Amino acid sequence: MSKRDELIQKYAEDIKTKFGEEPNMDLLTKVTIGLGPSIYNLDASKVSGSNEKEMETVKNNFLIKKLGLSDGPELSEAINTVIDAYGRSDKNKYRAVIYYMLAKHFKKESIYK
Repeated sequence: MSKRDELIQKYAEDIKTKFGEEPNMDLLTKVTIGLGPSIYNLDASKVSGSNEKEMETVKNNFLIKKLGLSDGPELSEAINTVIDAYGRSDKNKYRAVIYYMLAKHFKKESIYK
């Protein structure tokens, strides 16, 4: 099994245990591939839920640029909802899982088709 496949399995397990749902493996794989080499970098592969700059990065680079959403308070609310569900105290909030959950939240899975 490749390193990427191992990471995807780890992300899938987080979705099952933290969010209580069965992941769409095709979508999760595409979100992970879309993150490129950052998934192998310990710092870049995770999201800090308490860092405002990090939250702005998720909003601007993923929700607005990648998913094509318009800026508004609902973007920050969605990020906070996903972070809360993941567990604010959990230090290992994987970027791929956050992006996967946000793509599902906004029903933008078609971006990854």
